[in-house]
Order: sequence, then C-alpha cells, then structure tokens
Amino acid sequence: MSRVSKPLNLTRLNDLILGSFSLVPPSETLDHLVRYLSTWSGSDKLFMIIDYTLKLLVPFLNFRARMQCKAGMRKEPVSSAAQSLTKLGSLVGDARMLFRIWGLLPIVQWLISLERNPPPTRRLQVIERLQGWSMLAYYPLEHLYYLRAHNIIPSSLPSFTSWFSIKGKPVGVDANAMGMWSCRFWALYVALQFAHLGEDRKLLKMTERSIAKSKGKDPATVVEQEDLRKRWSAFWNEVAANIGYLPLTLHWSLEKGLFSDEVWVGIFGLVAAIASWRSGWQATALPTPPRDPDVVEREKMEAEAEIAPAGLDEM
Repeated sequence: MSRVSKPLNLTRLNDLILGSFSLVPPSETLDHLVRYLSTWSGSDKLFMIIDYTLKLLVPFLNFRARMQCKAGMRKEPVSSAAQSLTKLGSLVGDARMLFRIWGLLPIVQWLISLERNPPPTRRLQVIERLQGWSMLAYYPLEHLYYLRAHNIIPSSLPSFTSWFSIKGKPVGVDANAMGMWSCRFWALYVALQFAHLGEDRKLLKMTERSIAKSKGKDPATVVEQEDLRKRWSAFWNEVAANIGYLPLTLHWSLEKGLFSDEVWVGIFGLVAAIASWRSGWQATALPTPPRDPDVVEREKMEAEAEIAPAGLDEM
C-alpha cells in the first residue's frame, strides 16, 4: 500500500526547516557541557586548555614555516597562522586574568566556611588556612599587576600618610615585581597542596581498609565503594594538575625564569589544564543511581569466569 505524502505547504516547510532540531536527540553530554561551562571554573579551564594548546601550536607552526622556507616551499620563514594564533592566545590569557578580578570573593567564602566546617584533621585545617591566606595575598598582587600592565593605574600611588594630609613619598607600582610576588604566593599554595594530598591519601587508605573489612554487598557498602572510587579519581587528577602547576609557578616566581624555552610552559600548562578540566567535569556530573549489589556480584563472577581460561592457557 503506497504511502500518501503530505502536501508541501507553508506549515510543512516551517516544520522541516525551522523545526529541524526536532530530529536531534537530547544529549546528556551537551547538558553536562553547558552545566560545567556555566561555572566560572569551567569557563576558565576551557580557556586554559585553549591558551596552552596555542602556546605549543604556535612554535610548531613557526618551525614548519622555517623548514618550508629552507626547502623553497615558502618565500618567507614566517607563519601567518602562527601570528594570528599568537594574538588569539594573548586575548585568551588576558581574558582569563580579567575574569579572575573577583577571584578573591570565593577565597573569602572558603575561609569563612573552613572555620565553621573544619576538615577531618587538625593538620588539614592548618594546611587549608595557610592556603587560603596565600591566596589572599596572591589575588590583590595579580590585580595590581594586571591594572598596571594595562596602564589603568599610574606607576606610583599616593602613600598611606597622604590620606591624613601628611606628606610622604609616593608608592611605586612595579608590574613585574607585583607579578613575581603574586606567583610566589601561588607557588606556596601549590607546595601546600602537595602536603594536602599526602593527608588526603592517608584518609583514603583508611576508608579503603574500612570498606575492605566489611566485605558486604549491601547497598550502603556499594555506595561507599563508588564514592571511594570517585575520590581516588579526584585525588589523581589533583596530583597531575599540581605536577603541571609547580614548575609554572616556580618559573614565573623567578626573575630569569626556570625555562629558557617557553615550550615547557605550554607542556606543563596543558598537563595542568587537562587534569583540572577532568576534575571539574567529574565534579559536575549528575549523581548516578546506586547499582543493585546482586548485579554487581554477578558481573564480577562473569568477568572472573571469562578470565580463567586465558590464565589456564598460559600455564
């Protein structure tokens, strides 16, 4: 039986063209992406990945242009694409610093919360207090650096005594010094974070031993195991991010820097960016419903049954 086609009128054209998104199925990944990028941290991490990817891509394009010029494939050893991407990278880096202009507010919020909801150990509380105060020093110095680097504030500011009609020497604002000192406080935060991770590992090991002793398959134990898995994943993400941040903060804290080749900045920055993105992506994921313990146990037995023949063949 032949199917009668609907007449192509204005309403049908409207549905076919303007309503074409009805053919696109809902996407949990898209929902997650929008949810994560709507946060300040999510947007910053995306810009961070773009920024450090460009720092690696630009030297490669310039190197390729030089090689092509030597081989007679290009008139000049200059990559126009690299020049454009350098400008884009500069805009992205500048935007990231501008967006951090209110970064002090979450730190104050964190320190207030820290005193009302302290960490599980006294050592962790001391570490987080020191980290919070290091950020209280970092952000104002970075803001001064940013404002001075863009000539928004003058190179010297009136002294504190001038507020009381007392003559005093103006205070100089050295952008480079402000930038280095801000990064030194950031480096302090990163160093303290390694101590924090050491304490986190001890707590995770304790929880792991506690769950192993129970050996139960009740729903509560399954939930605890899943929570522990997520905490270990977040732990290793933080380790990777800190490994990337440490050399960067040391590099920017020194007058002559740590690296002679800026490619290393791109490498370590991209490592930190990807690890930080992964950590934030997992943190903004919707909670998954707890699985049936019987199903988990059955899958485990099936997996062991599949592995057994391979083990026997190797003997």
